[in-house]
Amino acid sequence: MLISINPDNPHQRHIRQIAEKLRNGAVICYPTDTVYGIGCDIFNQKAIKKIFQIKQRAKHKPFSFMCSSLKNVNDYGHVSNMAYRIMKKALPGPFTFVLSASKLVPKIMITKQKTVGIRVPDNNICLALIEELGNPILTTSAILDKEGVPLSEAYEFDELLGNMVDLIIDGGMVFPDPSTIVSFTGDEPEILRQGKGDISQFYV
Repeated sequence: MLISINPDNPHQRHIRQIAEKLRNGAVICYPTDTVYGIGCDIFNQKAIKKIFQIKQRAKHKPFSFMCSSLKNVNDYGHVSNMAYRIMKKALPGPFTFVLSASKLVPKIMITKQKTVGIRVPDNNICLALIEELGNPILTTSAILDKEGVPLSEAYEFDELLGNMVDLIIDGGMVFPDPSTIVSFTGDEPEILRQGKGDISQFYV
């Protein structure tokens, strides 16, 4: 099922309908500020396991998830004063932050090091969905073949994923450019992967 949503001003009726599907265990494909992603409600283990199968990913490599705001991030990850100051300037934006996990995070989403990867994407569709759902959404790129041709439009993912997902949101073209990954588990921010976004703000 393919549904078009205005990326600048998402229609609330569509957002409510999709959030309800997520609550009922749907796996969706949706646009972010970096790539088209695959996701689900982080509290639905059945849906999460389905995404592990789609991505053919080992269970010991959990996925990141998206929150709606920095305040929301603080519920699921431990944010130091230093991290808060930096993240406040960077969010929403194309960054994944590695933080020590709080007790609210389901075990299936936590690494062996007790950390989580959290995003607050600069994408109105994502932020509206998270707000309506009331909790974070799992996020992983919708690219299945690392050597494949980069895909940027919803119809391409419709052809690629077929019946593997329950819904695909067409929110316009998103040329794939992976997020920058920044760890805040130490005394200073550490760039684990440089991708989209200005990294100079993480050097304090």
